[in-house]
Amino acid sequence: MSQLPPLVEPAAELTVDEVRRYSRHLIIPDVGMDGQKRLKNAKVLCVGAGGLGSPALMYLAAAGVGTLGIVEFDTVDESNLQRQIIHGQSDIGRSKAESARDSVKEINPYTNVILHEERLEADNVMDIFAQYDLIVDGTDNFATRYLVNDACVLLNKPYVWGSIYRFDGQASVFWSEHGPCYRCLYPEPPPPGMVPSCAEGGVLGVLCASIGSIQVNEAIKLLMGIGEPLVGRLMIYDALEMTYRQVKVRKDPECAVCGKNPSVTELIDYEAFCGVVSEEAQEAALGSTITPRQLKEWMDAGENIDLIDVREPGEYEIVKIPSSRLIPKNEFLMGRALEDLPQDKRIVLNCKSGVRSAEVLAVLKAAGFADAVHLGGGVIGWVNQIEPSKPVY
Repeated sequence: MSQLPPLVEPAAELTVDEVRRYSRHLIIPDVGMDGQKRLKNAKVLCVGAGGLGSPALMYLAAAGVGTLGIVEFDTVDESNLQRQIIHGQSDIGRSKAESARDSVKEINPYTNVILHEERLEADNVMDIFAQYDLIVDGTDNFATRYLVNDACVLLNKPYVWGSIYRFDGQASVFWSEHGPCYRCLYPEPPPPGMVPSCAEGGVLGVLCASIGSIQVNEAIKLLMGIGEPLVGRLMIYDALEMTYRQVKVRKDPECAVCGKNPSVTELIDYEAFCGVVSEEAQEAALGSTITPRQLKEWMDAGENIDLIDVREPGEYEIVKIPSSRLIPKNEFLMGRALEDLPQDKRIVLNCKSGVRSAEVLAVLKAAGFADAVHLGGGVIGWVNQIEPSKPVY
């Protein structure tokens, strides 16, 4: 991929204050006054102000991007602070969008910040995206990624994508006019329950900075028209091995949204497309889901139950329901755990929030454990309702 033309026209001028502020940029020959004026004129939207959105927003502001939009409807939680560095201790409980705006203003008062305090949906995404030159994606779920991608293809906007999990990160630029889109790389979402979220699997805090700063680097190059953008290349970063490698991504001529004969010509139902929980798990959970209070009543009454926690050992160490025993979900998926289950007790499954336990419940029902149930809301629900002194994660 060779250099692309600049995405943005230069602003008329930089003030004396701005020249002082951006002087270290201005003396780079590739940037200069012209490049900095383009940044001043740029309108960049950041989807999310969490792990990736935090460093992205801070560095986009510091770089001198004139208008920053923030799509975010969540509030700041204590568990965010390990990686979401745009927020601080005093922001716990506050709107993430407002907290992010305050941090951006502290970094660069010349940046105009526009807040979109709403969940990104098929019915508002086109109107929001149309106001910006470029979209930086900091989301953590497949439904929103496909939504963002399809909207960018339909509006012909460059989409700067990043993804993080534990010690691994990926980044690319999807822009259907010049290369592949996200669907060319991932035509189908993974099966529900297959790929754990960061809330389930964890993420090294500083990994967000590594990937978020790559996203900002790509955004700046596109806005100014310098360097070789990550169009048609997937960058894969392994923080433990400290390696970066590249994979070429080609445009798929049969792509459902950017191909020659697209089948997706308008936005679709992305939650249904990605299926947060598999159909088998939904069916298994129907009528076989109990509440934390029900579980507590059964335990107090000495009901004959076998409470099985299907999370990972590290999670079980953080917090667990009394009398539960650990058998990770994979043991059930591989079939190894089934032969050790008691036939004379009612099996109750729990995980963190109820998603993984529903998937295991489907396996048990298929194996003939007709009266097995799972705990809706998982261990988080249990702590919130029954043992509030215990930690959540």
